[in-house]
Amino acid sequence: MVSQIEVIDQLGERVYIADRLERIVSLVPSQTELLHYLGLEEKVVGITKFCIHPAKWKKTKTVIGGTKNFKFDVIDALSPDLIIGNKEENYLEGIEQLKANHKVLMSDIETIEDAFNMIRMVGIATQTQKRADKLVEELQNCFKRITKIKRQLSVLYFIWRKPWMVAGTNTFINEMLSLCGFKNVAPASRYPEIDLNTVKQLKPDVILLSSEPYPFKEEHMQELKEFLPSTQFKLVDGEMFSWYGSHLLQAPAYFNQLLERF
Repeated sequence: MVSQIEVIDQLGERVYIADRLERIVSLVPSQTELLHYLGLEEKVVGITKFCIHPAKWKKTKTVIGGTKNFKFDVIDALSPDLIIGNKEENYLEGIEQLKANHKVLMSDIETIEDAFNMIRMVGIATQTQKRADKLVEELQNCFKRITKIKRQLSVLYFIWRKPWMVAGTNTFINEMLSLCGFKNVAPASRYPEIDLNTVKQLKPDVILLSSEPYPFKEEHMQELKEFLPSTQFKLVDGEMFSWYGSHLLQAPAYFNQLLERF
């Protein structure tokens, strides 16, 4: 009989995982990068087309589709011992279909503590707990070194154009904004659509335009400046605000550099 360990994921589900994992599929880019950091290169067999870190894995691992459109036949052929997903980045119907045939461990992340707990959870599931715990400790120390802006500024963080969409409350992006000292004035929804008249009424001190999922450029910033001439604008690296695995090691230094201008 195969020995198993019990892991309770961030949706409260009990997942019984073989204690000698050999084949892992990751459905989330930031968690794929975490698996690399934890030294699991030989055990990760499948990733999504959006898993860009580490870059070499796109050539050495099987691509199982996107985060919201899995190729089930490809995943089945990989015979994974464990699939690692996320509530927000993946889609319920696809996850349920995978659960019918495979072990699926899910994360659900809105806060920095959720991110730390996800890292610990993955460490336990993949028997890399010591390295995962060390990473969390390092991250906790790194985030203590964020130098917040001197006075709180209101902000909107744009993630999409046509329609315009922003990161709202109860999102990991909102948590990162708060850690920097910004006050998110987005409507009370996770990723609300927003028209420019509403943006004018909100009068944000700062608008941040993310590099992902929509790749905002200088021309889009100029477009918005016509409507909001007194607002400060900045193009920002979306990975720093929304990737919640080992990528977080880079975030505090990036935030400190960004905040120097405010």
